[in-house]
Amino acid sequence: MRLPYLAACLTGLLVLAAGPAAAFQIEEERNFPVADATATLEIISTGDLAIFAPLVEAFQARNPGIAVHYITASSTALMTALYEERAVFDIAMSSAMDLQTKLANDGYALTYTSATTATLPEWARWRDQVFAFTQEPAVAVVSKKAFEGLPMPGNRNELIALLRENPERFEERVGTYDVRSSGLGYLFATQDSRQSESFWRLSEVMGRLRARLYCCSGQMIGDVASGRLAVAYNVIGSYVKFNGNDDTWIVPFKDYTNIMLRTVMIPRTTRQPDLAGRFVDFLTAPENRPAISNLSGLPPIDPETLEVEAALRPIRLGPGLLVFLDQMKRRTFLRAWLSAMVQP
Repeated sequence: MRLPYLAACLTGLLVLAAGPAAAFQIEEERNFPVADATATLEIISTGDLAIFAPLVEAFQARNPGIAVHYITASSTALMTALYEERAVFDIAMSSAMDLQTKLANDGYALTYTSATTATLPEWARWRDQVFAFTQEPAVAVVSKKAFEGLPMPGNRNELIALLRENPERFEERVGTYDVRSSGLGYLFATQDSRQSESFWRLSEVMGRLRARLYCCSGQMIGDVASGRLAVAYNVIGSYVKFNGNDDTWIVPFKDYTNIMLRTVMIPRTTRQPDLAGRFVDFLTAPENRPAISNLSGLPPIDPETLEVEAALRPIRLGPGLLVFLDQMKRRTFLRAWLSAMVQP
């Protein structure tokens, strides 16, 4: 449930620089109190609390006296909070790499350097303002029951052929992001369009099948698990363990797999840059990568795997991510997407 989040200047939970009450929407919210707290770290994140709560608690175990206030919001709501409303947060974590890059590019992130962040590969940090701490695949998830008697597709062309040849099985049972409202969905779709023309053919086929459009990976995976969907396209693969079941299966596409880098940055509105830096170091330290994986189930930064497996295509941090955020390019892309996906 999304609730309007109002400014709470007197309580210090969230202060707006100026203007009326905040309009961005909260999905989840939780306080992580400690006895005799000396400070409270304010976090806004696109990451589900069920996944990130163990990481927050691990940080607190290593930093006694630090309370945490954690807010989950969509990637577009996070952008609204920081870019438009100047909300006060110490940490911003997001799966939408392009929006994080825009925040940094437009002056909404602090520069932070440390011996820890210097260990990140060049492709996993940008301008010492945006830092990657996971590498997560965009995958298709299918219902084994729905695909009974059919071959599992090995690439997008095979998936397109299966959908075209079996409309009675897949009508209204294909799900993907609504890229008009999902920042991550828009990122995945634009990156797909760069990789292969098969994206547009697949979009047209999904449109003819009256695909269901979603905000979030968890909802899509849950609907595959329940049988409402036969296949969900471009979900975050690392979320399958939290929302799937024995009937859900990840399709290992051999043509390519986009790898999203979940990133962390320190908003310019922070009032505790040193404390925020400690949290960035906690997430990015090489020695903490096994713990991040074990506690959250999220795949940590792993350059060796990306070098060995040619089908894995990391979406690289940098100004290239800003191309499709240009308003004219965005309008052009959305018109083409709507023409394919929302058919009469």
